Amino acid sequence: QGNPYMCNNECDASTQELAHPPELMFDLEGRHPSTFWQSTTWKDYPKPLHVNITLSWNKTIELTDNIVITFESGRPDQMILEKSLDYGRTWQPYQYYATDCLDAFHMDPKSVRDLSQQTVLEIICTEEYSTGYMTNSKIIHFEIKDRFAFFAGPRLHNMASLYGQLDTTKKLRDFFTITDLRIRLLRPATGEIYVDEQHLARYFYAISDIRVYGRCKCNLHATGCKEENKRLLCECEHNTTGPDCGKCKKNYQGRPWSPGSYLPIPKGTANICIPSISSIGNCECFGHSNRCSYIELLNTVICVSCKHNTRGQHCELCRLGYFRNASAELDDENVCIDCYCNPFGSVHDRCNDRGFCECKEGTSGPKCDKCLPGYIWHSLGCQPNVCDNELLHCQNGGTCINNVRCQCPAAYTGILCEKLKCERDPGGCSHSS
Repeated sequence: QGNPYMCNNECDASTQELAHPPELMFDLEGRHPSTFWQSTTWKDYPKPLHVNITLSWNKTIELTDNIVITFESGRPDQMILEKSLDYGRTWQPYQYYATDCLDAFHMDPKSVRDLSQQTVLEIICTEEYSTGYMTNSKIIHFEIKDRFAFFAGPRLHNMASLYGQLDTTKKLRDFFTITDLRIRLLRPATGEIYVDEQHLARYFYAISDIRVYGRCKCNLHATGCKEENKRLLCECEHNTTGPDCGKCKKNYQGRPWSPGSYLPIPKGTANICIPSISSIGNCECFGHSNRCSYIELLNTVICVSCKHNTRGQHCELCRLGYFRNASAELDDENVCIDCYCNPFGSVHDRCNDRGFCECKEGTSGPKCDKCLPGYIWHSLGCQPNVCDNELLHCQNGGTCINNVRCQCPAAYTGILCEKLKCERDPGGCSHSS
């Protein structure tokens, strides 16, 4: 049996060694005996022994696992767990706990197992956790995971179904969301039908541990929180801002803010805040455009219809066929100069950042408008020389005409006049020919 006189005569809030302050509900457990907070005793019986314990985060929290309260005094005969969604201004009951729900709260006793998908938001009174001083019955739960299981299955394997419900049902999201919790202790554990008025010191509350598992609510616009000046703040992404990333940043109000979405599973949808029309109109394009467009996939703004032969996200590059004028500033209308690559001598109309074109074989010069030695320019650009007066001589008395052909004597033919015409005759060449 648990000891109803835990502190006995050693309790003294004014003495550090004998005090049992509220901080001991939140220190690290694992030591034996456990540290615990203890209330005053029920010395004013029959006046009710009411105690409120309030937990505040100054932040909206989404619960992810069961709330667990460990009592060292025996679990109370009557208790209410309450929640607030507005930082303690208003409160709603989360769950009632009693040894006799009908007598204490005029409610029929239920457990979470009696609920369903359709009734999961029902506020119930349970008698499961109010059973006096049993040493193996210290813990009270508020069952979060059992409620998740109505959508995700008993082992929570189908989380996609749960996320789908949370995404589309605001009341369900709000049910698992809090800014504050309040534990209202209304009647201590008596373990008996009647209260022993001769030993009122045995009646009190003592709690060694309160555990609340959750994450910052950031409307799926942040992956975490940071603590700043003893406050939890979402590390907002997607151009959002605010304590819960609940609004779009200035200049990013091109469409109404909306929370991120779990759907489609598994990656969800970010619902990024896009730039306002006014901010897009003033986007940085170095004076080469006055219009921008927001690309949601890349979460970036790009200039549209760049002028003055420019291109790029900010009109900071030159179009193909133009190169940067090194003597001009980026906002100069003449910042990009035509490459002027010779269409017959260059591979294409593009040049490098110094204005040099890529030349075809046998062609040279910055604009590919000159021929290398051994080549000659004609209507289709540089072509290899057919003949010259140095290496490629016309034979048999032929004459080189403009390096492109040999003018052969009447009896000869071929590129270099190297063949007799009579070789083409059916009878071949005779001695006389």
